[in-house]
Amino acid sequence: MKHKYLRNVVTLKLNQEKCKGCGMCINVCPHAVFLLKGDKVQIADKDSCMECGACAKNCSFSAIEVKPGVGCAYGIMVGKLTGTEPSCGCSDGNNGCC
Repeated sequence: MKHKYLRNVVTLKLNQEKCKGCGMCINVCPHAVFLLKGDKVQIADKDSCMECGACAKNCSFSAIEVKPGVGCAYGIMVGKLTGTEPSCGCSDGNNGCC
C-alpha cells in the first residue's frame, strides 16, 4: 500500500537545471516519489513524499530541497497510535534518514 500524506503541502522542490540524472534520489527514496525520464529525474508522486530528507541529503548537485521532519513525525505518530514500531519507514539499518 502506498502511503499518502497531506495533499499539496509537501515542501519538496526539484531544480531541473541542477539535476544531472544520477538517480541517487530514486535509490534512497522510501516511497518512490521520483522517476527518471530521459536524462533528468522528475517528481512522480509529490503527495507520497514523507519529507524524510534522504533525497536532498544524497543529491550531490543540490537539485533537491525539502524541509525534513514532518513526514517522519507522522510515521512515528502512526506507529505509536497503532502499537507498531514507531518508524518513518526509511531506515534500513545502514542509512536512516530521520
